Amino acid sequence: MRAVDIIRKKRDGEALAQAEIDAFVRGATTGTWPDYQVAALLMAIWLRGLSAEETAALTAAMVASGIRLDLSDIPGPKVDKHSTGGVGDKTSLVLAPLAAVGGVVVPMMSGRGLGHSGGTLDKLESIPGFRVGLGLDEFRAALRQVGCALIGPTAAVAPADRVLYHLRDVTATVESIPLITASILSKKIAEGIDALVLDVKCGRGAFMKHRADARRLAGSLVEVGTARGLRTKALITAMEHPLGRAVGNAVEVVEALETLKGRGPADLEMLSVQLAAHMLLLGGVAAGMEEAEAKVRDALASGRGLEKLRAVIERQGGDPHVIDDYRRLPTAPCCHLLRAERSGYVVGIHAEQVGRATMLLGAGRDRKEDAVDHAVGLVVRAGVGEEVRTGDPLAEVHYRDADRLGKALPLLGTAWEIGDAPPPPAPLVLETLG
Repeated sequence: MRAVDIIRKKRDGEALAQAEIDAFVRGATTGTWPDYQVAALLMAIWLRGLSAEETAALTAAMVASGIRLDLSDIPGPKVDKHSTGGVGDKTSLVLAPLAAVGGVVVPMMSGRGLGHSGGTLDKLESIPGFRVGLGLDEFRAALRQVGCALIGPTAAVAPADRVLYHLRDVTATVESIPLITASILSKKIAEGIDALVLDVKCGRGAFMKHRADARRLAGSLVEVGTARGLRTKALITAMEHPLGRAVGNAVEVVEALETLKGRGPADLEMLSVQLAAHMLLLGGVAAGMEEAEAKVRDALASGRGLEKLRAVIERQGGDPHVIDDYRRLPTAPCCHLLRAERSGYVVGIHAEQVGRATMLLGAGRDRKEDAVDHAVGLVVRAGVGEEVRTGDPLAEVHYRDADRLGKALPLLGTAWEIGDAPPPPAPLVLETLG
């Protein structure tokens, strides 16, 4: 079948058959479809959409473009968590060891940060020696020995996604729910997991700014994941202001460790516990949500979650002593205090502006090839709902380069919104689907 006929069919709003979708993915992966034809079909999909059946077919074709791991010889249910990205979102570092202690195997393939949104791999690489690039045999060995491994995507898993994502990024077709769904689920299904919990962020610091869009994405992920035989649940969570208080890489690792020691921010602990509990529930190691949450809370309070993370770090070549001595982590040489210009209450912190500012400091990247400074970032000193007086510190800005600080401060200067009265409490988990 000809590429132009498939493109024309979708351009005219017709549904594509599995064979046509297979031909598209195979052509994109092998290069037998030139980039301009792949991009043309991506734009047609962006304009015309895909049905749930077409999205499931696209997901299956992208899984089949590479290998699908078989983890059946490793005892226990295999459950992963995926977040659509936010600011200060370090839940993976907290919940992965907690879920592993609770009784599921956690094969977590994570990504890097891009734009204002941070990435789990960048945070992990703040830990001296930590290897996110394990081979598949090493990955399997780590899962068998520790019950948890946190790695980057491998070239053998869903290679079609790398080709399609690159073209989506440069052809303004990223914001397509069917394409996002297939991108996320193809990689997760290829991991060989049994179940998946999704954290779909919604708000100013999220990819999905509006709740209706987040609901559509969450619904698509649950529907297609379930259709492909993956037990799937999605939580829609608020991302109006940063999660926790640390934004960066090493500073977020410290906050994750503090959370596993029972001293972390309440919102980060609550969301990590909730997500981990849903992982246990989907994995079938708890009869209900109450039992699942109790297991996670016990893993947290007993310190076994912290020790599990120590084992993960050691198994993947990192320095396990960072857990006891944060000075072993990268530290920025300079600190600037951002101060309140008026008295009142913090009614909001614009998450995307904070994320953009830390990127300008060097903690993130605008392009995939940009280098990351793991030491820089910020720590919120005055969070939402807290009272401040003129001159009180709002945040500690950890920086290395004065020019970069100068570029970041205008964003930070307008990120804190101060009002005359504290804001009403707002839920962190907005909805649960699946």
